[in-house]
Amino acid sequence: MDKKIYINYINILQQELVPALGCTEPIAIAYAAAKAREVLGEFPDCIEMCCSGNIIKNVKGVTVPNSGGLRGIEAAAVLGVIGGDASRELEVLQGVSQADICKARELVKEKYCTCSLQEGVANLYIVAKAVKGEHYAEVTIINRHTCITKIVKDGKVLLEKDVKGTAVDVDKAFLNVNDILEFADTVAIEDVKEILDRQITYNFAISEEGIKHSYGASVGRTLLETYGNDVRIRARARAAAGSDARMSGCSLPVVINSGSGNQGMTVSLPVIEYAKDMGASGEQLYRALVVSNLIAIHQKKYIGSLSAYCGAVSAACGAGAGITYLEGGTREEVGLTIVNTIANIGGIVCDGAKSSCAAKIASSVDAAILAHHMAMEHHAFQPGEGIVQEDVEDTIKSMGYIGRVGMKTTDVEILNIMIDRVDVHGQTDHMK
Repeated sequence: MDKKIYINYINILQQELVPALGCTEPIAIAYAAAKAREVLGEFPDCIEMCCSGNIIKNVKGVTVPNSGGLRGIEAAAVLGVIGGDASRELEVLQGVSQADICKARELVKEKYCTCSLQEGVANLYIVAKAVKGEHYAEVTIINRHTCITKIVKDGKVLLEKDVKGTAVDVDKAFLNVNDILEFADTVAIEDVKEILDRQITYNFAISEEGIKHSYGASVGRTLLETYGNDVRIRARARAAAGSDARMSGCSLPVVINSGSGNQGMTVSLPVIEYAKDMGASGEQLYRALVVSNLIAIHQKKYIGSLSAYCGAVSAACGAGAGITYLEGGTREEVGLTIVNTIANIGGIVCDGAKSSCAAKIASSVDAAILAHHMAMEHHAFQPGEGIVQEDVEDTIKSMGYIGRVGMKTTDVEILNIMIDRVDVHGQTDHMK
């Protein structure tokens, strides 16, 4: 394999597969707030948050980890200011104490933090402003959850980065299905072992937590209790249970994919479960996880980090491809798995991070498993049927275009409903 592509793929895995504590959007809020306080150098009188619609959408309904059940932007920001450690980035709230939580509850009630919607900006956009008397510190994050693009203190710019130049040493344009499969076939295991071992360990641990205990709507536990212990059920339940726990504030970290913990669990846990069921070797599992992770990242490069397109679909599609690869599927069969998944569930919308994400994950993994079995029998949806194109790459691009461009208006209207800009009841009455 071309050395430049090989190194780039390693760098992509290293950059994308990192640990995060809790849902990444509230954690990014906490990180920005903690960094603003750090730059200010003292405890602020107040914190002001200005965020894109997608950030607001993904933080509104999710429990902030290590918060004692608090939800929302204000809780995440206040907790970041009080007990956050910005040096830990996506694990910024790891060291929060019970005293910090109690103080955060008080300050949230006192409206210590205010939040405003910023329109016409990147989908992932956060500005945290910590104010103390006449002094202030302002931190801006754009495009990636830990990508600080600007720091200002009392009007002086301390740091400013070009947004386009923030993903250093990584070029996702190199990603394509054929090269991903060649990389998976040939990669030296020692180059990916540490990254994937962490993904296996962390994501399996939070999944186990979600299965053993009742979190959220208990989607994972319900699957196992209702449908049995078949590998196809376990694959869905494992991923869903991890989301059950994570969306409900479980403090265990996960290894993310494409900036999302839910996607990180969806792309890995079904493959791990299938590997266990078939008695696969460690090397076989590593190579299958390389496929699942990179296929998911490949799809997301066309869609972007946050949109109205549910990321569980692209992650489950990656997992389906990884399962096909694990079971000895050819390149054609891996491609058919991807096409079959996209053709089936490409329309699931993202209406923010919350407990129902676990159900969307379960549905997406179910579709990916169906796509896998169809592909292994060479059954596939054909070009010209809906958005299915002549080859797998063009089908991925067509779904990416819908997610990035076609669903922009959908994204706006979902947010309008969530922040009560739309009188849904009145519209329904009018339609009657």
